[in-house]
Amino acid sequence: MINNENRFEYTYSAKEQDEVEAIRRKYMPPEEDKMETLRKLDQSAEVPGTVVGLALGIIGTIIFGAGMSMCMVWTDTLIIPGIIVGIIGLFPLVLAYPMYKKITKAKREEIAPQIIALTEELKK
Repeated sequence: MINNENRFEYTYSAKEQDEVEAIRRKYMPPEEDKMETLRKLDQSAEVPGTVVGLALGIIGTIIFGAGMSMCMVWTDTLIIPGIIVGIIGLFPLVLAYPMYKKITKAKREEIAPQIIALTEELKK
């Protein structure tokens, strides 16, 4: 559009304004959202324990399964070693949940001051 002063003026439509704003937000520094930070901190307390618990559970299951396979497939030759391997595989299985609880508890104690401070800020 050209006005009386021979200047060119252009206005965006609402759809274009939304697109411009969406592109602008991509390049702006992220806003600090305390609730999102609180959620991430809470979740971070469980992740290490979950990883260790799953790893122990999977390893124990594989070892236990190998021992059981030895007993069932090679009954005549490997039944005693299969029982021993199966019993060895039970140890990581039994330790998986207590290790999860121990690691999660330690991590929660470690981040407790941050969580409490954030919750106090959010209550205000």
